[in-house]
Formats: sequence, structure tokens, C-alpha cells
Amino acid sequence: MILGTAGHIDHGKTALVKALTGVDTDRLPEEKRRGITIDLGFAPLAIEGFGTIGIVDVPGHEAFVRTMLAGASGIDVALLVVAADEGVMPQTREHLEILSLLGIPKTVVALTKCDLVTDDWLALATDDVRMLLAPGPFAASEIIPVSAVTGSGLTELRRAIRDAATSVRKPGSADDIFRMPVDRAFTMRGTGTVVTGTVWSGAIGRDATVTVFPPGKRSRVRGIQHHGAAVRTAAPGERIALALADLDVGEVKRGSVVIADAAWPATSRIEAEVGLTSDDVNIGPRTRLRFHLGTSDVGARINRMSTTGEPDEGHFMAVVVLDEPLLVRGGDRFVLRLPSPPSTIGGGIVRDPFPPTRKRRASAGREPAQERNARVAEPTVELLGRIVAEAGLEGVATEFLPIRLGVTPAEIAALPKELDLVEIQSRLYDPTVLDALEATVEQIILKHVETFPLESGVQLENVRSSVGARGMVIDRAVSRLVERSRIEIDRSVVKPVGWSPRLTERERALADAILHEICSHPSEPPAVNELVASFGENAPAMVRYLERAGRLVRVSDDRYYSPAAVDEMVGKLRSTLEPKRTYSPAELREVLGVSRKYLIPFLEFCDVAGITDRRAEGRVIAAPDAVRDRP
Repeated sequence: MILGTAGHIDHGKTALVKALTGVDTDRLPEEKRRGITIDLGFAPLAIEGFGTIGIVDVPGHEAFVRTMLAGASGIDVALLVVAADEGVMPQTREHLEILSLLGIPKTVVALTKCDLVTDDWLALATDDVRMLLAPGPFAASEIIPVSAVTGSGLTELRRAIRDAATSVRKPGSADDIFRMPVDRAFTMRGTGTVVTGTVWSGAIGRDATVTVFPPGKRSRVRGIQHHGAAVRTAAPGERIALALADLDVGEVKRGSVVIADAAWPATSRIEAEVGLTSDDVNIGPRTRLRFHLGTSDVGARINRMSTTGEPDEGHFMAVVVLDEPLLVRGGDRFVLRLPSPPSTIGGGIVRDPFPPTRKRRASAGREPAQERNARVAEPTVELLGRIVAEAGLEGVATEFLPIRLGVTPAEIAALPKELDLVEIQSRLYDPTVLDALEATVEQIILKHVETFPLESGVQLENVRSSVGARGMVIDRAVSRLVERSRIEIDRSVVKPVGWSPRLTERERALADAILHEICSHPSEPPAVNELVASFGENAPAMVRYLERAGRLVRVSDDRYYSPAAVDEMVGKLRSTLEPKRTYSPAELREVLGVSRKYLIPFLEFCDVAGITDRRAEGRVIAAPDAVRDRP
């Protein structure tokens, strides 16, 4: 459980933390010299009946809002500190806006320095705070007057913190993906590089292998500390320090993230639900922004996709384009700030860290504006359905769904069944997309046999290349078409069920003419290009048809013989050649009575068929049992 402070500078946040814990979180010499907090501070708070809560103390100066954002990410309860003698100030408001944008579930208000004001002034200050909280999600927050100097109200504040922490406590799943944003990195003698942060999800143990991004380097966890004590494992919601091996301190910084899943891809483009803090804020694709997620802070721009319509025009879906890749997960909350003048203008929730490109989304079908608008607060099941539908024939890898949807791997297992999604080799597909693919495959086959009526069908590999989908998906479509008796497969050739080439009267005449021409020159038939010159462009398809019908034998790619001619020439070889004797090409030419132009292709045909056996000096007639089917 993590408690984070918030509030204006010099309102007593650090003094209050020290009064509660005994720890001075201002550890830097410059903080001591200037008397203000400029970096994050950390302390453990023991609460009787609850346990130890980790406190993150943040700076209150407007120049350090970026640091405040890094500290506020991942907290469970906020301690909003307002000085009774000053009341609500500018950073009180901005910090409260940030807490709301980050979705912090509970806030306790400490009205500090109450020893410096009268009861009437304290009442006015309390009313001032209640007016500030009233319009937002923290309207019911307890307001506790305290004094870090006298100790007044500290007991009541501890009780309010305990009640708030109890109401939001929900144990995270240790089976989730481990992720810890880094808020500090340093070197310790004898230990090496140490990084600290709050575990956002999953668990980690000693000797585990992790990845630190950036720089994307693998490392081993040498040790873990929780509230200063060495532990073997760390769970979600705990503030820890990790000693990492084989990692230089210069390679890691605030904004890096430690993960256990090395396959977690970084992204520079996310789809998000965005909300602006004011109707006066006007941003567009060219507006330069700062994007804060976890402890990261990068430049960004926003492409608005749609508005949600009345009554809130400041709430819309957008594609956020980041200047640098980040490790992002579905459901992550972020804050948007203008760099100049520095100000918080809004934030949002990541809906998809890997949205499809505009081209892919268009190919999946244009969605009505009202459906785009409905994505705001989209339930996980519906979000999964949309992601899979937009992926089309590419499908969605199941291993990345816990990242895209922001749920645990165990929760992912049941979701596809709720939507009747189809899983093929660890990828999910929309059934309507697969139905459309089956129709497309069938149309490709039908069109092919209509275009090439003399072919036996279409090669399965040609179908795959025509569709442009993964082979396993096409194979499923083909299998289902076979099961439904729409198509049939003969080895690697697919065709409509019951279909076979049927010659027209004109085609039969062409077949007879080609056969006559080939049979007229039995041992030296014309090449295919010669047949084209004599009978037209349909000659190649016709000789292939005649070959499949058994009326021609393909001896080489460009020359076909009649079966009778092949049998006669093979017979000459068998009757003339002596077993085990090697014959040169010149001798074989005399046996067959053909020129070299026809001899070599025919001998190569005989080699493949097992009629002859090629040697370095020539060829030997093979034994009869070596003869194979004609190629």
C-alpha cells in the first residue's frame, strides 16, 4: 500500500511525514540548504491494525510538477496537505487535478499548521477545502486538522489513513505480469546498481531475470529490499529496491521500467480516452504536449478521433503519438501537460497500446461515429472483440492480450469464449472475418477454373499468395470448405467439388490437331512455343490438359511426347544397351536416331524415371525394377 503526499509548497508535507514516521524525507543537501523539497522522498508508516504503508513525499513547487507526477503514479491513497493559515493555493488545485486524472481512489486531507490559526480561521479554511473538493471525486474525503509541531490531530490522521487504506486495499495478483516504474537509480558499494519504485503489477523474486527499458537490457535481480529489510520476493503495491546485476547506473534513470516479460513490446502510438480539465483548452495534432505515464515523461501530440457529443465535448477518443517509445499497458492512466507555459490540461486512460493503423482499421470496415464514441469506458470483453475485429486476417496474438487489455493472463483465458472468437495457433480471429475468408477462397477457386477451364484446379500455394493471410488461417478455410463439400483437394490442387475440365467442340478439335502434330514427329516432337505459333495461345494449357489425361508425356518443360513414342524409344534402349556397360551420348544418339537437341532432354527424363543411370562417363541401362513412375 502506497500513500502519496500532494499540496502547495511550504504547506508542511515533509514536516507532517516526519511527525508521522520520524523520517526526514528531505535527503539532499540542496533541500536542507533551501528548505524546500525538490525531489521525491520516501518513508515507511506503521499503522496499528493495518501494517506498514510506504509514503512517497512529493515537492510542492510549481517548477517540480514533473517530479510530483513521477511520485504520484502508482499510489493507492493520497494525503492532500493544505496549510490552515493559507488555505487553497494554485498547486493545491493542480495537484488535486492530477490525483483525479490518475484515478487515485481515495484522498485524506490534512489541514496543517492549525496551531497557527484561531478556531474561526480554521473553520474558514475547512470550508475553503470542502468547496474545492465538492465538484470532484474526493468530495467525501475526511479533513483532519493537524499540527506537526504540537502533534495535535496526528492520532486522528492515522485513523483516517488506516480507514482509507482499508477501503481501497485489494491484493494484486502475483500471477500478473511484473512491472515496476523506476523513480530512483543509484550505486551502493558492494551492491552495484540499485533501482527503486512501486510494483505496479505481478511479483518478483531474487535471481529472477528482468528487462530494464530503456535501454532494453537484461539483468538479474541480485537482491530485494522492502522498507529497508531484505526479502526474497516482492508483491504488487509494495515499494521496493532492486539490486541489479550487469547493469551500469548510467544505463537506467527515472522513467525506466523494470519488467519480467522480455517480449513486452514498446510502443510510440496508443489509442486512449482523453479528458480535458477545462472547456477552454484547445489542442490539435500540431500541439506539442508532455505525456506523463508512471515515472516517464515524453513529448507527444494528439490526433482526435471523435467526441462523445453532448454534454461533455472535452471527452474524446484519440490516437496519442509519442516522441519516444514507452512500455504501455491497457488501462494505464496518464496526464497531459503543456510545456509552455507549464500547466496540466488533461489526461486519460489507455484503451489500446497497439492500435491498428488507419489503413488496417479501414480494411476492417468503417465504424459509425456513435460506435467510436461508445469506446469511452468500453468494457474489457467488448474491447477485446473490437481489437480482434480490427485485426482482420492478421489476428491478435494471445500472449500480448494481458498487455493490450490490462488484465491478468488468467482472466484472459475465459474472454475469447464469451465472444465465440476462434483461436488458431495462439492467435485470435473474429469468426465473421474467417467466414468472409472462406467465401473469398471459394471465389478464388471458382474464378480460376472459369478462367482456365483446361486446368485441373488451382495450386493451394497460389490460393495462399492471392489471399495474403497466414498459411494456417487459409488452411483452416480450405479444410472447412472441404468439410462442407464445397471444394476438394487432390494433393496440392484444389477445385470445386465435382468439377473437371470439359472440352468444347472447338477445344476438342484443337486437342486432336496438337496430338496429330506431336504424333507426326514421334521422336522429335515440336516444342511448346512452336505449338503456340501453329495453334495459338491456348496450346500450353491444352498440352497440360492432355498430359493430365494421360494422352501426352511431359519429357521436359517445353516438350511433350506421345506415350507410344516414349515406350518405343525406351524399348530401343532396353533392347540395345548391354547391362553394366556405360554408353556415351554419341552412342545413345545412334541408338535413338535423334539429334542432340532432343537427345539430352530425353536422357534426363530417363534418368529421373529410373530407366537409365547417369555416370561421369555416360549412362548405364538400369535394372527393370529401378523404373519409377514417369515424372
